Amino acid sequence: MAAFVPPPAAAAPPADSKPAAPEKVDYMNLPCPIPYEEIHREAFMSLKPELFEGMRFDFTKALNQRFSLSHSVFMGPTEIPSQSTETIKIPTSNYEFGANFIDPKLMLLGRLMTDGRLNARVKCDLSENLSLKANAQLSNEPHMSQGMVNFDYKGKDYRSQFQLGNGGLLGANYIQSVTQHLSLGGEVFWAGQHRKSGIGYAARYNTDKMVATGQVASTGLVALNYVQKVSEKVSLATDFMYNYISGDVTASVGYDYILRQCRLRGKIDSTGCVAAFLEERLNMGVNFILSAEVDHKKKDYKFGFGLTVGE
Repeated sequence: MAAFVPPPAAAAPPADSKPAAPEKVDYMNLPCPIPYEEIHREAFMSLKPELFEGMRFDFTKALNQRFSLSHSVFMGPTEIPSQSTETIKIPTSNYEFGANFIDPKLMLLGRLMTDGRLNARVKCDLSENLSLKANAQLSNEPHMSQGMVNFDYKGKDYRSQFQLGNGGLLGANYIQSVTQHLSLGGEVFWAGQHRKSGIGYAARYNTDKMVATGQVASTGLVALNYVQKVSEKVSLATDFMYNYISGDVTASVGYDYILRQCRLRGKIDSTGCVAAFLEERLNMGVNFILSAEVDHKKKDYKFGFGLTVGE
């Protein structure tokens, strides 16, 4: 009879081996988060490109290092509100003249359109941490002029903003870095003219490869989006929008692809709307633009092309 040989004992782990300890959060050295109003910017870059219909031409002429002039021409249809299901469009055209002054601590932008509208934007750094932003839109139509002033404060690991607008609009928001990758924030506002108030909360988690954000507001808004950076040139995005007061729900997926000479962005949403936006660099300072949006449900088709020239 063969002798019984016991199985070899499992090798004991080295005496100095220890399980990996979780990464500790250095609460004294947290990064400064992005502004509260820009928490969705990566998703919007893919899912909300500047789509247009018709023809667009933009020309920018730099007079010196700080001052430049711009000219924009647009020709295309404009949608008119209608109670019918079909979209009613009328052909329109307009010209826009702009003047820009850009300094490290001061930025002034002005736009004047042929229909009488005037847009102005100001950004001024009052100190190293405090900045003032203001924008206004003046129109010949009654009750259509608007204005807003923002005071932004940038702390070491937080940002805060106070807003003051026409119509008795008051607002404030705050966002704080909780860890190296997670930031939490909230906002409140009061519209005195309509006597409505609201409150909202937001969370943002970002790494080198992904960005996830969520936002909830008392106005009924629930917004969730996720961006995955596949590579340095390719990123995928998805979002979910829900209004628990009206019951409206929409979801979309999109992409952002940067090639050697062009950038392609597009999306498709749950309503059957497909959109794409292409920017092709023809030469130094010359870009060709293509825009397309197809809404199968409404049978609405929008196509546009343009040229951007800047020195």
